[in-house]
Amino acid sequence: MDFAKRQRDPTRHLIGIAFVVLVHALVIWALITGLAGKAIQVIKKPLNATIIEEIKLPPPPPPPPPPKKIEQPKVQVPVQPYVPPPDIPPPVAPAEPVISAPTAVVPTEPVVIAPPPPVVATPAPPKPAVRQGVSCPGADKPSFPREAIRARVEKGKVDAILSIDEKGSVTDVRITNSEPRNVFDRVVRDTLTTWKCSADGTKYQASVEINFTLKDE
Repeated sequence: MDFAKRQRDPTRHLIGIAFVVLVHALVIWALITGLAGKAIQVIKKPLNATIIEEIKLPPPPPPPPPPKKIEQPKVQVPVQPYVPPPDIPPPVAPAEPVISAPTAVVPTEPVVIAPPPPVVATPAPPKPAVRQGVSCPGADKPSFPREAIRARVEKGKVDAILSIDEKGSVTDVRITNSEPRNVFDRVVRDTLTTWKCSADGTKYQASVEINFTLKDE
């Protein structure tokens, strides 16, 4: 059921009317029975008003007296007597040194002339470690080896260093260079060990060069 239908319901209106009628009936009954007069008498009773006096607060205590000033005794400062500063003498400039002229001292002893130093003979220049162009008279020249002919070698060269003793005999042959290599070395070594070179009483070394040519054979 919607709200419009409920508003149009007659039962709701009848209940409201009945409630209003009941309230009016109670009021009329109260007036008849005297309840209303009693209520008026209660209202007419005198009202007692009590005046409450204001409580007065005690006055505040008086302020304390100001503190008394304590006078301090005056202290007298002793006055020091004036003492004059000591007298400082002015600085004295240093005296300039006196330069005296040197006096010539005449020697009394006779002058001795030293003799000239002895002449030292310059030593002879040392002989070279390996001598060049040593003379070996009667020395045979190495022959052209057959191995070189078979190998069709037509020329060659050998450089050697000879070790010579005090008597001029060759004690060792050292090959330093050979062209072509190892072709003429054995023939040179076998031939040069038989050589007899110039002697000077000392051992020395000599450098020789041996050339080979097939046309000279």
